[in-house]
Amino acid sequence: MQNSSSRNAAWDDLLQSGTGPVQQGFLDLVKNTRNYAGYHPDIIWGNLQTPEYAAAMLRLVVDFHEIPDDIEAGVAARTARAQYIGQEGRTYHVLLGEQALLTNIGGADVMRGQLQRLLDATTLPGLTLGVIPARARLLVYPGDGFSLFDDRRAEVEGYRGAETITDPARLEVFRKAFGLLQSSAVYGQHARDLISATKAET
Repeated sequence: MQNSSSRNAAWDDLLQSGTGPVQQGFLDLVKNTRNYAGYHPDIIWGNLQTPEYAAAMLRLVVDFHEIPDDIEAGVAARTARAQYIGQEGRTYHVLLGEQALLTNIGGADVMRGQLQRLLDATTLPGLTLGVIPARARLLVYPGDGFSLFDDRRAEVEGYRGAETITDPARLEVFRKAFGLLQSSAVYGQHARDLISATKAET
């Protein structure tokens, strides 16, 4: 039996009206979150996506799931998340896998703009941005990306759909994983160097 503090939803159900409602839901969640921690191994964190990157990403979603094409609404809600960075004492600790810098979403021009956005974001107040180098030694086995909202809710997404987790014991698993992943990450100038090198090669 499914635990009442864990909820699974298939994309067929979540996206039946398009990307806009789902992205608006995440925007509302971000607005009401004070402290965020997230691990994103292979794509750029949604709150820092450029409009071009977000549009290319949502185009893949629309085409794959064959849902209503409301990409403009989805992009507007997704990119609006950025407004809360540095606002009212909110904190964000974000770990990107180096693969997130390399995964080609939208082509070279889109990726160069996105990587520049990351470089610009490294000085944003309230944001701690780490990158886990591809050759860094990991202290925990690789897993799905995840987001922790105020240490009370985890969101995990994949091809299968989305899972919302609030069970304290299961949340502790994600906290532990984040701490171990953090140990493998680089920050500050070292992270900027990785991003800059990838941008120069894109």
